[in-house]
Amino acid sequence: MINDADLKKIAPTGLSSSTSASHVSSGLPIAKSLRVQVFSPDEWEQFTEEYASSLETSYKKVRRFGGSGDMGIDIACFQTDQGFKGGWDNYQCKRYDHALRPGDIWLEIGKIIYHSFNGEYPTPRKHYFCASQGIGTALEKLLNDSNKLKQKCRIEWAGKCELGITTTATIPLAGKLLEYFDTFDFSIFSSKSVLELIKGHSTTPFHAVRFGGGLPPRPSHVPPPSQPQQNESRYIQQLLDAYSEHVGTSFPDPAALSGNADMASNFRRQRERFYSAEALRNFARDTVPTGTFAQLQEEIYHGVVEECEADHPNGFKRMTAVVKQAASVTSTSNPLAPSTSVQDRQGICHQLANDDRLKWVKK
Repeated sequence: MINDADLKKIAPTGLSSSTSASHVSSGLPIAKSLRVQVFSPDEWEQFTEEYASSLETSYKKVRRFGGSGDMGIDIACFQTDQGFKGGWDNYQCKRYDHALRPGDIWLEIGKIIYHSFNGEYPTPRKHYFCASQGIGTALEKLLNDSNKLKQKCRIEWAGKCELGITTTATIPLAGKLLEYFDTFDFSIFSSKSVLELIKGHSTTPFHAVRFGGGLPPRPSHVPPPSQPQQNESRYIQQLLDAYSEHVGTSFPDPAALSGNADMASNFRRQRERFYSAEALRNFARDTVPTGTFAQLQEEIYHGVVEECEADHPNGFKRMTAVVKQAASVTSTSNPLAPSTSVQDRQGICHQLANDDRLKWVKK
């Protein structure tokens, strides 16, 4: 019989001191590995495509197979520009509602063996199985014992591979194919865990957007080189024109500013801002999807263009007003917003001037 002592008062312990404002607004963070498990088919496809981009640092060329009939190829990674002839690895990415089991892979192994036997492609150096729910224990054990994997595949061939490799023929494991099977190196078959996929994905510009958690810290700011570079030519010319109109003295090049301390000091600040924005552009290239920085530039442009087109005594006054306006432009919706400084926003004005989207002197 149940006693009163068996019934305990409800007393949630909460989250102790680790509770933060973000938990109140967004709830507890979901572990990345669990998030991968609940990806929709489209999300899993996008994730694996993004993960594949991380492999480009280890291979000469990475391609997603898009031909009719996959022939066991999913993500093909090539060692050289010679494609399959130069050595390649295959990453087979599966989405099931369970951890990958031995029964899920026999047909994929059969395709690799049959199509390499037929000369469709050379045998891959490695073949990795990847799955949204991870690799089950039984399969992991088999993949770690190539002899048992081969024995089991031989047994399963008739039921899993014979009728499934191609819809146009029955492929019995006999004759020359059996001889090829017997000499085939099953140690090429291995796996990548969900955590390994996430680690690879974390090196791509897509990671922060897909999983959250913020962007990594920006590298330390590098000051501008003492001599202006080719990529600065147009915005610098715009600055020199603005200084000339303001002072009433021609400044044909940056060296001519040495005779005017105020303009020389202003010139140094504007270059520092430009290089700050260039550093943000480079940071964006490695941490957020393509186009994110261009979106930020567009937001800054629309935040300052009316000020640029307004009446000002001269080009210097116009530039000063626009740069001041840029400092107050907020861009909370852009993924780069938390990593963007006042100097970045001001420097973007000079990037826009470099492209002649903003002009200081009206002619």
